[in-house]
Parts: sequence; structure tokens; C-alpha cells
Amino acid sequence: MAQPPQQQSLDLGDFFVAAEARSDRWRQLTAAGRAWESAVATGQGDDVFHDEVERLFAELRPLESYWAYPGPRLVGAIAEAVEERRAALFATLAQRISAAILTGAYRYDTSAWDPLQESDHFAVDVLPPDLRDGEQHKSYFEVLVVTPSDPATWDRARAELRRLRRADDAFNYEIVQVGSLEDALLGAIFNNNVEAVVLYDGFRFRSRYDLPSLRDFLLRDRRTETSNVMPGALATTLARMIQRYRPELDVYLLTDRAVEKIAGSEESGAFRRIFHAVDELMELHLAILEGVGERYETPFFSNLKHYAQRPIGTFHALPLARGKSVFRSNWIRDMGQFYGTNLFLAESSATTGGLDSLLEPTGNIKKAQELAARAFGAERAYFVTNGTSTSNKIVVQAICEPGDIVIVDRNCHKSHHYGFVLTGAQPYYVEAFPLTQYSMYGAVPLRTIKQALLDCAAEGKLDRVKAVDLTNCTFDGHMYNPARVMEECLAIKPDLVFLWDEAWFGFARFNPFHRRRTAMGAAAALAERYRDPAYRAEYEAFTAKAGALGPGSVKRLDLHLLPDPEKVRIRVYETNSTHKSMSALRQGSMILVWDEDFHRVEGTFEEAFFTHTSTSPNQQIIASLDVARRQMELEGYELTMRATELALKLRREVNGHPLIAKYFRIATPGDMIPAEFRASGVAEYGRPHSTWREVVAAWDDDEFALDPTRLTLVCGTAGFDGTEFKNLLADRFDVQINKTSRNSVLVQTNINNTRSDVALLIKVLSDLSREIERQLAQGGPTEQAAFAARVRSLMTDVPDLPNFSRFHDVFRDDPKSAANEGHMRAAFFAAYDDANCEYVPLASGAIDERLKTGPELVSANFVIPYPPGFPIMVPGQVLTHDVVTFMRKLDVKEIHGYHAAHGLKLLRPEALERSRGRVAG
Repeated sequence: MAQPPQQQSLDLGDFFVAAEARSDRWRQLTAAGRAWESAVATGQGDDVFHDEVERLFAELRPLESYWAYPGPRLVGAIAEAVEERRAALFATLAQRISAAILTGAYRYDTSAWDPLQESDHFAVDVLPPDLRDGEQHKSYFEVLVVTPSDPATWDRARAELRRLRRADDAFNYEIVQVGSLEDALLGAIFNNNVEAVVLYDGFRFRSRYDLPSLRDFLLRDRRTETSNVMPGALATTLARMIQRYRPELDVYLLTDRAVEKIAGSEESGAFRRIFHAVDELMELHLAILEGVGERYETPFFSNLKHYAQRPIGTFHALPLARGKSVFRSNWIRDMGQFYGTNLFLAESSATTGGLDSLLEPTGNIKKAQELAARAFGAERAYFVTNGTSTSNKIVVQAICEPGDIVIVDRNCHKSHHYGFVLTGAQPYYVEAFPLTQYSMYGAVPLRTIKQALLDCAAEGKLDRVKAVDLTNCTFDGHMYNPARVMEECLAIKPDLVFLWDEAWFGFARFNPFHRRRTAMGAAAALAERYRDPAYRAEYEAFTAKAGALGPGSVKRLDLHLLPDPEKVRIRVYETNSTHKSMSALRQGSMILVWDEDFHRVEGTFEEAFFTHTSTSPNQQIIASLDVARRQMELEGYELTMRATELALKLRREVNGHPLIAKYFRIATPGDMIPAEFRASGVAEYGRPHSTWREVVAAWDDDEFALDPTRLTLVCGTAGFDGTEFKNLLADRFDVQINKTSRNSVLVQTNINNTRSDVALLIKVLSDLSREIERQLAQGGPTEQAAFAARVRSLMTDVPDLPNFSRFHDVFRDDPKSAANEGHMRAAFFAAYDDANCEYVPLASGAIDERLKTGPELVSANFVIPYPPGFPIMVPGQVLTHDVVTFMRKLDVKEIHGYHAAHGLKLLRPEALERSRGRVAG
């Protein structure tokens, strides 16, 4: 009997970025191989070079067991070349395998699997589709097979599965074989080509490698109990773990146990299908293809492509459809040349003939939305074609009635505020923690949210509190702990509705680290938690401890509150700007729903959807939402992990660069999140600052965490304000960024970015840093003093950020209330009558006089400066000295709702008096 291989220690401290690290290691190995070959050719002696190659290959070889390519045969050939000291052969193999891995050629070019034959397999398949020659190749994926069989038999098993392939199969796949639960988890985490997992019952638990980092990670997952798992239950345990880390993967079980009993048990839910181990290879092959095919399916996009190829006569109100008005034009044919034929052939205002209605979907749009719900872990999904601004207003209108109270972050997107105006809901504004040094806000502390709820409870109006409305993650990357927030709020009011604006965070569903901070991830976790009998025991222990505290007791603010499992309802709505983080056209958005009481609002939701949705939705946006879902289900894990790794690389390079770091830096989690909200103490990501286990622990437990893909690049230390630097990057260097603050710009990595993009930005910062050095050196003391003064004005002399003050008493039901909700709708529409309004110049002494002696200054409209991009004035708000001072210190060009030539738009005191007593009605 073969002896088990001796354990090798595998350093996987950064195993979450293994795919990128693997490519780098292959390139290092290739460079070492070339050096070895050159040394042999020039007679320098090869011992040192051979030893280096041998060392690098020994480090890389264990990792290769988790990928199908280059596979055991080619890895064995390389090992043989090293052992036989054949430098030229080694260099050729290493170079061609490395190129195939880097370009992905092995996915579509069979010659990559035989790298010694003469071929052009280094051709890279990254050109846009319309620039490629020939037919498109089949999509490629890998299947992870976990088996108890002797590794000596694995080649035969691979060959058997390969023989099942047929020319008309929709996809090509190769298999990766491992023999343990730990290796299977590593394969699923490492290998982003894996789309399906096949479990042969009876495999072992421990890996053949020493994996301290993985074991730490498993211990960190409180839901994973692996220490006492019986051998027969390993398959079910592994399936559940894979579902937690990569829920998009299909898992199949092959067992010689009583498959009928397993299929009828609860544990079968973790598997797509269960097979008897000895007789169903062809069915397994077909099931694997079908499972991937279901994720590949795009009901609306596929039907739209089919529609575009049909000879349609159009007699509806869309002359652009079919393109004849463009292609036959004497003046606008360049539009057709630029956009191409298919765009026009796929345009229609019809909802028949294979298309569907977004307003009343019954066909392929309905199916596409169902697939989106599955992909994003929701119960329902709705496509929106005019942005998340509309999605937010739809949800607010669906769940709120006039007079309802909504606890909301004052710094949320303006669409929420306008939603309250439309519905007549009363916003109860809660404040985020300030980041004054960057002229921005963070997120709202849980203690503040609980205080608002308890204040309402103490005043007998908790029944009017309908929802909590928060932004996750914030523009600047602050991620809430949604499960913790919802759990404690539901302990105070068990039927609260939550609206999480995840406009920037839609991608987060598709990797296991961001997912724990998403609304849908939290909804699923809480639903599972409250169904667990163990939670009832936890709740009973909590009530025994907290029972002596009154409903409004201040001590409840510092206690982790638990909801009653008999009363709690999970009611969660998430909006996301699919176009902001996935491959959807601009304005493509989704509403995701997990609402156990949706039947109570389904009618109003439909009405709100009709209210805000165009009767002429853009077909191409709908199609792009469908395709974006397909991409994220099939390669979202790879893409989001890569985007995160690029952000970490950029952070390390900028902050560690001896020259760039003198003038620019990327703010760390420690800079962006006060220590009181980071119990873990993690202040920066990655070594040497923190291990990945520490980061995962922080993301599990800390009140707030910072999304690594959102990087606040401080430019004030280089003498640039945010707007100036944004324009400089765009005009001079062709670098586009999104948001600015007084002294920073926001750099965002996403699934579109590459290492070349990162290199471009680093070069720009390096070039600018050298320019600043030269200017300071050549300008002498005068230039240096002016530069220091400029930096001081941007980084030190920053205005304090104003909090929301209060609504004027006229717009409040109870002016003495500790809660601050108000009738914003009444104030908003009062300003429609010009006789109710006055304009006072911002610099006028009249402003200062009224701040001192009255009458109070009451805003007539929203005033939103960019940056920071939140309303510092809302209709009906009493203006304070802090608000006016902030406005006067603003040096931004774009302020929505304010025209300097007119001044501040205010409600006249006499108009307020006329409104007294009439607002609530």
C-alpha cells in the first residue's frame, strides 16, 4: 500500500490572493529559468542558478495541485527537467506555461497543453469581439473532484471523464482532483476557474500539506464545526462550507450509501444532485454542463439577440428601431458606423414578438429577474433602468405612508430625501461620525440609531417608526455590520423595515469577505440564526439578563440586544447601482428584496414601481443587467477578488514609496474609522500590519470596516485641493476618478481595472512628486513657504462639519420632543409659492444679525455642495451658525440649490406663522 506523502509546510498567509500570486511566481520561475539557461550556454556553471530554480519550483509545486492547468503531466515534465538539469528544456516549458497562465490561452487553445510543439498559442484572446478573427471559442471551466481514491488512479479517472465529452457540449471543462476536505476548500478558494464540485463520499479531513493559515481561517468561522465530524458526514459538512464561501458553485455528491435516504433528508439541500457512485458518470457529466448552463442563461439578452436577427417590420413609435433612419441618412450615418448595426436591430418599443414588459413581466424579463434574485441571494429582484436614484424612491414610496417616521442617515443620497418629500414620511435624521480632516462623514454609529429608536419608544411613537434607511458602503468605503445593526434594532421593534442603499456595493455579494457586510448576506444569516433552536436558548439567557431594564433604559444602548424569535420579521430591501460595480450600462440598477411580510406591501410596491418606471425602458440596459448577472455568477468571484488585490497593491505601493509618500498617501482604515469602532485594533490591511485572519475577524466583529477597493488618496499634502487634482488627472494624464473632498480624491478599483491601470496611476503620482521636488528646490525659501501655507490651508485649516440642527417648530408635531423628525414635505411645497420665500445673501450682515436675535433662518430647499455631496440644508431646517460658517468657507464650484447671485433661499417668517397649526394636516 502506498505511503502517504510527507507533509510539506505551505505558507498561505495571503491565500486569498493566491491566483495573482501564482502568476507572479510563474513569472519569477521563468526569469530564473532563463538565467539558468544562459549560465549553461555561456559556461558560467549552473549550480547557483539550478538551486534557485529548484527552490522556486519546490515552493510553487504544491500550489499547482489546485489547478487543472498545467496539470500533473506538465508539472511532472518540469520536475524531470530540474532533476536531470536540462536547463533549456526547463526554460522553454516554464516560459510557455507561464504565458498560457498569464493570457488564459489554456482555456481555448489545445496547444497550450502541449507546450513543446511549435504553435502560436501565445496569441492573447483579449481583443474586443469585433476585432477578432474566426469563431468564438467555447467557455472553459474546471471541476473540483474530491475523492478518497489513491492518487495513482487519478489519471485514469480524468481520462474517463474526458471521454464523455461531445462536440455539441456547450462548454469545455477539465478536472482538478484532491483528497481531503481542507484541500477542497483551498481549491475552491484558490481556483477561480472552478464552477462545480464533485464529492466522492469517504475522503479524509486533513490535507497532505501543513496549512496553519487555512486552519486559523476555519476556526474563525463560528458556523463551521469540523473537529468532531464523523467521516460519513464530511461530504455534507464540506458542501455547506463551500456554499458559504462560494454559493454560486454547484455541488454534487457521489456515494455508495443509501442515496434514497440521503436525498430525502435535510442534508440534501447542500447538493444540486446526489448520484449513486458507481453507475452515473454520463449523468454527472450532463448535470455539470446543465448547472453551468443555467448560470450562463440570459433569458432577455438571448431573446433580444434572436429578435435582432428577425426580419421585423416596425410600425410603432421608435424610428430608430432597425436603424433605417440612420443607415439611409445623408447626415447621421456616422452614428450607425460608430455604434454598429446590432444596437439598432435590437431596439424596439414593443413588448411582444419574444420581448417582454418591464412593468408587467410575464416572460423573459420575469425569468431574468428570478435568476438575479438567485444570484444575489434575494427572494425577489427588480430591474430598474433609470438608476438607483429611482430604485430608492420606489422602495421609500412602497414601504412608507404619510406620517411614518424613517430613521435615516442625513448624509444619504438625495434620492432618499426626495422620496420622503414624495411620500410625506418624516425623516428622523441621525448623524454619522465626522472625518473633519478630510471634510467628509463616515457612517452612523449603532448607538446613535438605537438612541433614536429608544427615544421614539419613550415618547410612545415607536409604532410610527417604519424603517431604518442607511448607505452601505458609503461613498468613501465605510461598511456597516448590517447583521449587528438589524439584530439590535429588531430587538427594539421586531417588524422594522431596512433599506440599505448599496449603490456602490453590488459586487460585494460575489466574494466571501465583502459578502458578510452586505444586506442580503445579513438577511440570510439572520433568518438562519433565528430558526436555529440554539438561538432560543441564547435569547432566554439574554432576557434573564436584560429583563430588569426598562424599554427606554440608557443601559440598553451598551447592551447587545437580541430580538424575540417569536416576533421578529426579516424585512430587508437593498438597492444597488449594478452599473457602478458590474458590467451593466449606465443607469442599470436593481432592487433586491428579502421581506417575510412582502405580501403586506406587494400592492404598494407595484404601484410605486409603476409611478417611477418609464413606459419606454431602454432594452439595452435591461439586457446588460441580465448579462451582468451572468458574468458575476460565473466569474464574479475571480473579478472581485482581483479588484480587491489591485487595491491592496496600490495602497502598499503608494504608502510605501519613499518619494510618493512624501506628498501623497492613501488613507488607512485607522485614518478613516475612529478606534472606538474598531475593537479589533486593525488599522491597516495586509502584512506587515495585519494577517488575513485578523482582517477577517475585524470584518466579522468591528462596528465598521473599510472597503479596500475604495481608496481615499490624500492630495492636500501635495498642495492640491480635490477638485483641482481631479481636473489635473483628467486633463493632463487621462486618468478619471469620481469623487473629491477638500483635500482628497476617491480612487476606486473595480472589475474593469488591470495592473496596467495601477501602474499608470503610480507613475503619475511619481512624476508629480518629482515635479514638486524640483519646484521646491528651484523656488527656494519663498516657494517652500508658499507651498507649506497651501498645504496648511488644505490639511489643517479645515471647516468643522455641521450636523443637522432641527426642523422649525412649525414643521414638528411636538417641538419639545427628543426625536427630531419633521414634516419636510410641507416645507418643500411651501417654497412653491414665491410669496413664502425670501433670498438673503450669504455674506450679508443680516444673516449674522438673525442668527443672534432672530427671526430664525429656515431653509426653503435642499442645498447640496459637491463635495461633500450631502444636503447641508433641507426644507424646513433651522440654520445655525455652524451651517452658515461651513457654507461661507466652501470653495467648491458646484452647489445644488444655491445661487450666489441670489443668496440663501429661506422661508419668510410670516409664511411660517401662517403655516403654524396647519402643517400636520
